[in-house]
Amino acid sequence: MLTGRTDLAVEAAGTLTQAQGVGHRERMEDGVPVTEVEISTPQAAQRLGKAPGHYVTVDLGPTRRREVAAFRRSAHVLAGELRRLLPDEGAVLVVGLGNRAMTPDRLGPLCCDHLLVTRHLVNQLPGQFGLLRPVAALAPGVLGETGVESALVAEAVAERADSVCIIAVDALAATSLERLCATVQLTDTGISPGSGVGNHRAGLTRETLGMPVVALGMPTVAEAHGGCFVTPRDIDVQVAQCAKLTATAINLALQPRLTMEDLEALTE
Repeated sequence: MLTGRTDLAVEAAGTLTQAQGVGHRERMEDGVPVTEVEISTPQAAQRLGKAPGHYVTVDLGPTRRREVAAFRRSAHVLAGELRRLLPDEGAVLVVGLGNRAMTPDRLGPLCCDHLLVTRHLVNQLPGQFGLLRPVAALAPGVLGETGVESALVAEAVAERADSVCIIAVDALAATSLERLCATVQLTDTGISPGSGVGNHRAGLTRETLGMPVVALGMPTVAEAHGGCFVTPRDIDVQVAQCAKLTATAINLALQPRLTMEDLEALTE
C-alpha cells in the first residue's frame, strides 16, 4: 500500500482551488500533456509542504508508450518550459544531485554525463565559441561520501564560475506508481535534496544561494506502507533513459542555436 509522501506539487495540490491559494492549468504542447500549479499563499504552502511558486509537470507518457518521435517532442517541450524559467543570458551551472551508487538516485549525476559543457570553451576561445551560452556541470556527490553539503559545494562553484543561475537536477518521490520515470517537474522554487524520502538536506534555493535556482526532477521511487520505497524493476534502464532525456532538454534550452542532431554529435 502506498502512502502520501510526494515531491510533486501536482499530486500534493489535489483538488485545492484558486480560492485556497492553488491555481491549476492543463494544456497540450505538441501532443505532450503539461500541467501548471501555482502555489500563491503562505497558507497553501504550509498545507501542502511546498514552497510558494510555480510548478510545471510534463507528462512523459508519449515517450513511455514509444509513440512516433515522442523522445524528440518531449525533449523540445521540456526545453521550452525550462527556458521560460531561466534568465535570458549569462552563465549557468547545472548541479546533478544524487548518489551514483544507488540506482534510483543517480538521475542527477547521469544527466551531467550527457550535458554540453561550454564555459571553458567560451572563456578560452571566444572567437570560435562565443555564440554558445557558458554552461558548467557539477555532480557534488552526497554528504555521506564527501562530508560536505551539496548546497555548499554548489554555492562555491557557482560563485567562482560567475553563474547567474543554477539548474538543480534530482530524483524525486511520488505517490503514484504510474508517475515513476514518467513525469518531470520543473519549479522556480529550488529544491531540498532528499526531502521526498525523509532525508532533508540543506536546500538549493534563491534564498540560500543568492541566485535563481530552477529545479528539474523526476520521480523514481514511491513510498510503501512501513516506510519502504518501491521502484520499477528495470529502474537501471529507465533512469539511464530519463537522464538522457533531461540532459537533452537542458542542452536544447541553453543552446537554442543548436539542433538535436548537433547536440548528439557534440555529446555522444
